Amino acid sequence: MQAKLQRRQALTDARRALVLDAARAVFLEAGIEGASIREIARKAGYTPGAIYSYFESKEAIYAALLGESIQRLQAAVADASASRDHPGQTLAARAQAWFDFYAANPRELDLGFYLVRGMRPRGLTSELDHELNDHLYQALRPCEEALLAMGLDADSALRENTALFAHGVGLLLMQHTGRIRMFRQSADALFKNYVAQLVQRVDGGPRQAGLFSGTVQPNSTDT
Repeated sequence: MQAKLQRRQALTDARRALVLDAARAVFLEAGIEGASIREIARKAGYTPGAIYSYFESKEAIYAALLGESIQRLQAAVADASASRDHPGQTLAARAQAWFDFYAANPRELDLGFYLVRGMRPRGLTSELDHELNDHLYQALRPCEEALLAMGLDADSALRENTALFAHGVGLLLMQHTGRIRMFRQSADALFKNYVAQLVQRVDGGPRQAGLFSGTVQPNSTDT
């Protein structure tokens, strides 16, 4: 009986994953507003009614995709090296982890910021939006904790973490769109430089040897 239930659950999970794969392609092509359950079902090889047995709406599908993306982001940040004695190193490693995640997976950034159809959040309910924002914040929280460990108060740590994320996302967008090339700069090197300056400013001392690799260089090949 247990084996039968396990097989049934495995089949359900496989079908759900197929729906999500199809939905990802549809959302990237049409955005939240342009997508439809019918088109997702067609691409997945199911009937629209079958889709509703897994998700109540296209917004719920989009939220599931974002939720899984944020889980992968959280895992990447959690896997970054941490040092209780050197919070500056922890900050640099964990900031680089989320930056590298989005640099290697630009479509995850598209989904997370609704970039396929403009930059205004749209299509998700307020409840889903707040839930996903909270999950994303928790994925970035380790950087804020490192800033707290470096001696910042809670308000300052939050402010610096917000600025860090905004700076990194801006560089990622420039890299993703190719606009970084007109400056002949490397998005990755610029981000490392920003983090280095942040650590130095918060620590109030010289950079730690070996903490940062990469400086701002012209003639970048970032795409």
